[in-house]
Amino acid sequence: MIVKKSSTTMNTMVVVDAEILSVSVDSVSIDISRSDSGVRCSTSTPTTIIDSARSKFIPAVRSGSYTDIGPRRSNEDEHIRVDDLSAQLGSLYNWPLPGAFYAVFDGHGGADAAAYVRTNAMRFFFEDADLPQASVVDQEFMEELESSHCRAFLKADRALADECRVNAACGTTAITALVLGRHLVVANAGDCRAVLCRKGVAVQLSQDHRPTSLVERQRVENLGGIIEYGFLNGDLAVTRALGDWYMKLPFGSASPLTAEPEVKQMLLTEDDEFMIIGCDGIWDVMSNQEAVNVVRRELRLHNDPQESAKELVNHALCRDVDDNLTAIVVCFASPDHRDSVPSQRPRFRCCSLSEEARKKLQSLLGSN
Repeated sequence: MIVKKSSTTMNTMVVVDAEILSVSVDSVSIDISRSDSGVRCSTSTPTTIIDSARSKFIPAVRSGSYTDIGPRRSNEDEHIRVDDLSAQLGSLYNWPLPGAFYAVFDGHGGADAAAYVRTNAMRFFFEDADLPQASVVDQEFMEELESSHCRAFLKADRALADECRVNAACGTTAITALVLGRHLVVANAGDCRAVLCRKGVAVQLSQDHRPTSLVERQRVENLGGIIEYGFLNGDLAVTRALGDWYMKLPFGSASPLTAEPEVKQMLLTEDDEFMIIGCDGIWDVMSNQEAVNVVRRELRLHNDPQESAKELVNHALCRDVDDNLTAIVVCFASPDHRDSVPSQRPRFRCCSLSEEARKKLQSLLGSN
């Protein structure tokens, strides 16, 4: 069951895992590759987390990523992989469960906004954030963590407005995934996407914020914006983004273009194999299930998320792509428990014949 709640300050999506009756909310060798309009987030109803005996399951997180310039003149994508938050943050990390953090920033109007957010992402989301501190991950903890995550989006957006080196016509979409034990929190503003592989089936974890979305169109029009020729105010292909301050109302005012993320929480189970986080360049030419099939096949061949992410991007490049391409593959299953791949050995066996047997065979063949 999926329940979606919307307000002018934040949208939250909550997933209840029917199998374990729990509401769902995702390690840090850090690999950083090239690539708020108001600090107030709230939800209209509280999130409930009811765990079960299966909560002892903790995913063995590891990841890989790949980016390609595609047919463009420059690559405006940026991304972050942090497989072990404790190692990255040191004494700042006081949570009782292992954590990981991933993000993709897809820039437009230049690469400066995406590069700025990527460079400062750990500060926005962790180092300068008012993070909850608790010895137990419970409902209150997850609600505070979600609010802190939302504030980070808005703080990054406001920082772009104040950053003189970033043009006001430059912006970036953003999607983040935070893994905390078996809890996964995905926050998205724009048209990057996160997709989960659950026993081979693709499960979309985020919604694309584009003018073609009826929900987004209504939100935009209610705030005085227009959708013209499929673009926000006839100019922008997304309805949520960080930066782009030439299109936003003064700080603190509700704007048709917003940096407020849509958040989804879920609990991971043993059935969850991996997650793909990709920019829109991937999803414009591949369906969720196609992408999951490619990555799953690659992981079964060599169990390498880095190579799997590269192969996914290469598959997209073979399509009619016109954008930069970036993909992160986050594996949740331990390599010791992955599905085995049948060996590709021949189904026949070659053997040599003795001289006597060879002569008998020749005689037999000659008589026929």
